[in-house]
Amino acid sequence: MKVYSFENLKVWKESIELVKCIYNMTNNFAPEEKFGLVSQLRRASVSISSNLAEGTSRKSNKDKAHFTTIAFSSSMEVLNQIIISKELGYISEKDYILVRSKIEKITNMLNALRKAQLNA
Repeated sequence: MKVYSFENLKVWKESIELVKCIYNMTNNFAPEEKFGLVSQLRRASVSISSNLAEGTSRKSNKDKAHFTTIAFSSSMEVLNQIIISKELGYISEKDYILVRSKIEKITNMLNALRKAQLNA
């Protein structure tokens, strides 16, 4: 089976781990949040890896960097939503710190990737 270039990106692999973490964590949210925070968190987390995948198919480095920037923005969206989730008591301090550290790692990697794309 062919392996596409995005599947070799460490940041893509890390973003998939974040998705799994978010999905597991949101299973415990209140039922009334199914179409609110749960949906938003899941979609924003999936958007990180999806934009990385889409960006690798682009021809120019500028276009690739654009999709990396969108992935970064989705990371910030997830961060905002876990802050809200913590404030509302849907996630523990421990889970908040876990997700926040994953986001920090991912955003650092995204920044490095974007710099490399723009300087290539």
